[in-house]
Amino acid sequence: MNARAAVAFVVSSQRTRETAYLVVSLPADQAQPADLQQWARLEWHIENRLHRVRDETFREDAHQARTDNGPAVAAVLRNTAIGYHRSNGEPNIARATRRANHRPHDLIDAVTRNYPTTQ
Repeated sequence: MNARAAVAFVVSSQRTRETAYLVVSLPADQAQPADLQQWARLEWHIENRLHRVRDETFREDAHQARTDNGPAVAAVLRNTAIGYHRSNGEPNIARATRRANHRPHDLIDAVTRNYPTTQ
């Protein structure tokens, strides 16, 4: 079943309309508009919370790693950095990343301080 959702936006006194097409695997009688709206919002929440940060803050689309494991390793490092900053309560990942870039020893200390040394 395909579902069509229309959303109206007001941007600087101009009204715009966006139509999104959703593909769901439910029968029509089970895909209620309120459920479709909730699912679409959840998907955009994920997009805005993770993918947009990866694209804008870490410029993932401009990254040059294209072969072998390079793209996967770079993605893991980006996700780890985002998770680290979020676990520390940082609401702005770009600001936290800039701060961390100026103090790399703080990150090393934070990662290694909880691990016991082996002898």
